[in-house]
Order: sequence, then C-alpha cells, then structure tokens
Amino acid sequence: MGQINRLSLRKSLVAYIAAFLGLAAILSAVTFAVCGNTAESILASYPPSGEKYYLTNEQGEQLGEGAYIGKDPVPMTEQDERMIEVLEAFPVAAAPVYTAICIIAAAMLFYRNRLRKPLAELRAASEKIADNDLDFSVEYRSEDELGQLCRSFEIMRGTLADNFTKMWRQVEERKALNAVFAHELRTPLTVLKGYNELLQGSDDPRTRETAATMGRHITRMESYISSMSNLRRMEEVQPEYRLTALQPFLSSLYDSAKIVCVQNGKTLLLQNDISIAVLSVDSGFVSQVCNNLISNAVRYARSTVTLSFAMQDGGLLLTVSDDGEGFAPGSLQKATDPYYTGESSHSEHFGLGLYICRLLCEHHGGFLQIRNTADGAAVSAFFKAPAL
Repeated sequence: MGQINRLSLRKSLVAYIAAFLGLAAILSAVTFAVCGNTAESILASYPPSGEKYYLTNEQGEQLGEGAYIGKDPVPMTEQDERMIEVLEAFPVAAAPVYTAICIIAAAMLFYRNRLRKPLAELRAASEKIADNDLDFSVEYRSEDELGQLCRSFEIMRGTLADNFTKMWRQVEERKALNAVFAHELRTPLTVLKGYNELLQGSDDPRTRETAATMGRHITRMESYISSMSNLRRMEEVQPEYRLTALQPFLSSLYDSAKIVCVQNGKTLLLQNDISIAVLSVDSGFVSQVCNNLISNAVRYARSTVTLSFAMQDGGLLLTVSDDGEGFAPGSLQKATDPYYTGESSHSEHFGLGLYICRLLCEHHGGFLQIRNTADGAAVSAFFKAPAL
C-alpha cells in the first residue's frame, strides 16, 4: 500500500481499484468452491438405488465395488432441493455484489489515504484566508497532484501575505503623511488668514474684493484640512456596543431627520418594521451614518425622502431613499471612495460623507449598499449586532 501511495492520483486510483477487483475475484472463486462442495455433500447423502452388478473371477469371487445398471433416482427432501437451488444461484449473485463492495471500499480507502488530508488542509487554508488570516502555512508534502496544488496554494498565501504587508505599510504611511500634511498647513494658513483680515480692512474696494475671494478659498482649505484630520480618526475608531432600547432611539433618529428635511423643504416618510425591544449597537455610529445619509438625500431629492428601519440577519438595516435623479452609472461604483463627488462644483463638500458611512458600517461588522431605484436612489446601511 505504501508503494501505491507514492504514485500519482490517477495511477493510485487505478491501482486501488485493480487490487480490490482482484480481492473480489478471489472472494467469488472461494464462494463458488464452497457452494459447490456444499451442494456435492448434500447430493452424496442420497446414495443411488437399483440393481447392482459385480464382476467376478473364475472362482466366482466379486471384483470391485460393483456398478448400478438402470439407477433409480432417490427423491430429495423439499428443504434440500431449496438448498441446492440457493447454492447454485448464490455464487452468481455474489460476484457483482463483491465487485461493487470492493470498488466502494477502494474509493473510500483512496479518499482516506490520498484525498482527505490535503483537502482538509486546503479547506482550512481557504477559511483562514477568507477571515483575512494569513499567519499560517499549508503542511502537506507529497509529489502527487494535490501535493503540487498545496505547494502552489502555499506560494499564493505567501504572496498575499507579502502584498498585504506592503499594502498595510503604504496605508499607514499615507495616513501619517496626511496627518503631517494637515498639521504643516495649519501654520501658513493661519498667517494667510491674518493677512487676509488686514487686506479686508483696506480702503481700496478692489483690494477688499480680492481679499474676500482669498478668504473664501482659505476657508475651503481649512475645511479640507479639518476633513483630513477627521478622516484619520474615523478610520481608526471602533464601535462600543451597548444594549439600546430601539424604539426611543429610532424615534430620535426620525425626529432629527425630520428637522433637516423641513429646513430644506422636503417631506420625510417613515417605514419602521422593527418589532424587537432592544439591540446591541453603537448608537453613535448609527446616528452619524443616519445623519450623513439624510443630509445627502435632501440635497438631491425633489420632494420626498424615506427613512426605513428593518431587522436583517440579527442586525439593524437602515435605508434612506429619495425621489431624485439617482446616481450616475459611473458614480455607483465610486460613490463611497474618499474625496469622490459627482458634482462639478463642490466647494462645501469633499466627497467624504458616504466614505465615512462605509467605514462606520464596516467597523460595525456591516456594509453600505448604494443603488438606484425606479423613483430615485437608495442607500442601505447595515449594522451587525454582536452575539450576546
């Protein structure tokens, strides 16, 4: 068996089947022999009857055992007749049964010896990669096809680990660079802001007009730097789960959303399909996402914004939809990217709202889904509740 296990999978399978088919042939031959001997012993228990004739010598002495001439058959019992029939039919029926059993046994032994271990290694490795865990190695050494596959899988894991390490380093370097960039810009902006205030007090109208324009751009740069600082904090924040009474909490979200809609001349509709009393969530995460989504919706809605609450997979699903024009085809894939906006003029908006919503949902174990509907656009935020 050890020699078979060193063959390729195809040759090994053929060898297993051939060996067990040989065993099936031996079992069939033994069965034929045993059944035949048993039938002969039953027949031998019924000696022939009739007139027996002997050879004699000149002295009239009998020679040999004699022979029956015109033997009369001795009737067998019904039980022995049935037994003879069974013994004649059993070997014929047993041969295919032995063959099938031996083929199944060969397949099971082949799986246990050649497939079970590498498949378990690959399944465990796939589950770890799916959980973003690359700190492992595939421990299977063989020269067959699955051994080669495991070595290729190990190479892929190592490459992924290297790439993730490089990517993580680049992300951290980008965050540090953004922080330094934001910090270093504050001082020159403060100086520019002071000079701008002096220029706005000038007696020359053109100077005051120019200073006002500079002031707007300085304010925009300050807002941009502030957004960079806030973004870094959002990328690092983690949820604090607390049991929250849902209906009062959802009512407060609706009240805040209604104020925003009324101030912008929009109608707010509510769909609340929540029936449970409490849920473990970070209410700050949910509130911030809801406020951002409502703010976006009222900017694009024609007249109506809909706020929906529902339970999904044991978590909270919050959906904000509007009756506007919806997302442009290219924006659906990029809307949650940082600093992306589909507006041609966005002096007050830096394209961080949906990105921050996505970060908060993902940190909460959920997701942010953007889609167009028949009436406009809808954004769904899912917050997964931890198991209690």
